[in-house]
Amino acid sequence: MPEGQGAPPSPRAARSAPARVSAGPATRPSPRLPARGSAGCPESPESPEPPEPPRGRRGAVRAGVPQKLAEALSSQYGLIVFVAGLLLLLAWAVHASGVGKSHLLCLLTALMLLQLLWMLWYVRRSAAHRRLIRPKDTHAGARWLRGDITLFAAITIILGCLKVGYFVGFSECLSATEGVFPVTHAVHTLLQVYFLWGHAKDVIQSFKTLERFGVIHSVFTNLLLWTNGVLNESKHQLNEHKERLITLGFGNITIVLDDHTPPCNCSPPTFCSAISQGIYYLYPFNIEYQILASTMLYVLWKNIGRNVDSQQNHNMQFKFPGVMAGSVLGLTVLAATIGVVVVYLIQIGRSKTKSESALIMFYLYAIALLMLMGAAGVLGIRIYRIDERSLDESRNPARKLDADLLVGTASGSWLISWGSILAILCAEACPPYTWFNLPYSILVIVEKYIQNLFIIESIHREPEKLSEDIRTLRVVTVCNGNTISLASSCLKSGAVAKDVASLGSDMPHTVNGNAHLREACDREGEEGSQEGTPGPGCRPHFLRGDAKRRVLRNITAFLFLCNISLWIPPAFGCRPEYDNGLEEIVFGFEPWIIVVNLAMPFSIFYRMHAAASLFEVYCKI
Repeated sequence: MPEGQGAPPSPRAARSAPARVSAGPATRPSPRLPARGSAGCPESPESPEPPEPPRGRRGAVRAGVPQKLAEALSSQYGLIVFVAGLLLLLAWAVHASGVGKSHLLCLLTALMLLQLLWMLWYVRRSAAHRRLIRPKDTHAGARWLRGDITLFAAITIILGCLKVGYFVGFSECLSATEGVFPVTHAVHTLLQVYFLWGHAKDVIQSFKTLERFGVIHSVFTNLLLWTNGVLNESKHQLNEHKERLITLGFGNITIVLDDHTPPCNCSPPTFCSAISQGIYYLYPFNIEYQILASTMLYVLWKNIGRNVDSQQNHNMQFKFPGVMAGSVLGLTVLAATIGVVVVYLIQIGRSKTKSESALIMFYLYAIALLMLMGAAGVLGIRIYRIDERSLDESRNPARKLDADLLVGTASGSWLISWGSILAILCAEACPPYTWFNLPYSILVIVEKYIQNLFIIESIHREPEKLSEDIRTLRVVTVCNGNTISLASSCLKSGAVAKDVASLGSDMPHTVNGNAHLREACDREGEEGSQEGTPGPGCRPHFLRGDAKRRVLRNITAFLFLCNISLWIPPAFGCRPEYDNGLEEIVFGFEPWIIVVNLAMPFSIFYRMHAAASLFEVYCKI
């Protein structure tokens, strides 16, 4: 029962009351007054009143409940739209009766038009209130990311032009939706890129319920467009794989080409053939554009109603000097990868001998490259382990999404790699070239695991503090034997000068600076041993200051170019998971093709997303 409402005082209050009286000055004690609602129950006047419930906090909770409901409702709406679109895509892919490509394109066109209306309304409303100061998330929508999406969007518009030319060539037997869809997609792409350039950093604080539905609709519209591109590109790659199997004479696998070519002739035929080939070479860029747009819009959706710290500072600059070694090695890898892909695509499917030699060449090259990347990642993680730096655990939707996408998309290649390892171990007879697949599959798993650790720790590390510079100055000033003068002459800040001067007051002064340096190093070593890491004075030269940052920048530049190099082979048809044939024999043709078609898009996106994350890490370092 609360005090002051008919309840006796608590024992803690009874003990504290005399203590307060005795501790204070000798004054006349105040008279005791009977408590309200009690008959002669004395109570100390110092006893606090019963605390009232915090009105502000309760009001904040009540205000937050509708926003949580709006977030849940909007996410469910987006999932419903996405699942309905996926089912229609699946029905068209398996040639379901009554479902044609025109039905799929009508749905996608309607979703894009609805998103266009919302974006126009949002841009117009933002322009009308442009004088208002609005909070921004400086971590979202980096300039280099918007530059990447602009490049991919430009190629997507070129893809749309080719689709319009394809429609004109087969206009006799194609529905009008196949001409309307690429035009709508081009307009949608232009406006969406303009929207992301101007509003990707917005933290929406008004019309939050309506904006949640608009943004989540945009997210899942782009995901459906991404799924449509992945499905078209996968069907094209599968048809090419089946044609190679027919050439190599595999009669034990039932091969039926899944062809969606129009039932009429194109005029002129060479023009239509060139357009058809060009469309499938541009699909990888369109796929990357759609997934990048959906991730940027998802961060915008997560930022709706968020309280952003006004003190956040996220200024990152791109500096090229000091990364010659990593850049040269990475560019060499990129050139070699292009050469390997060209030779692979020329040799594969020509004959059994040429196909086996192409597979061995690819596996040997990939094994060497993955070992280099793994070693670079281990070196970067080791530098982080030696460096004493706390991690930034603040709430950041963009950073959390980056880490989740790295782990989630890596699972696609892990699935394929574990399937290959299981097929090699369970196969009754293995051709010689399949044994190169075993170390390749193991290295794919290990390398992505190491790279994910390096990237995730890099994006969570806080910038270097001033205290580290002070600790470095302590070692330098010991060698000179005059700490106070160096502090006052080199550091103009009063606080820093006081810190260095206080550090210098504890250091002995002798003529021999080497002795002092050795003694300070021993002291730093003892401090570092207590913390589990060596002190900064005892670290190797390449792990201190600018030298350490130069090493990390070279590692990041090398990994960035290597990830772009490893994005090229699967994106442009160099897929040994299709061509070695062992997995298809062990698991069966259709089950293994389903696994590859489901996992390969995530594996391809992982390399591009890892490259984007590494570029951000490079700018941060």
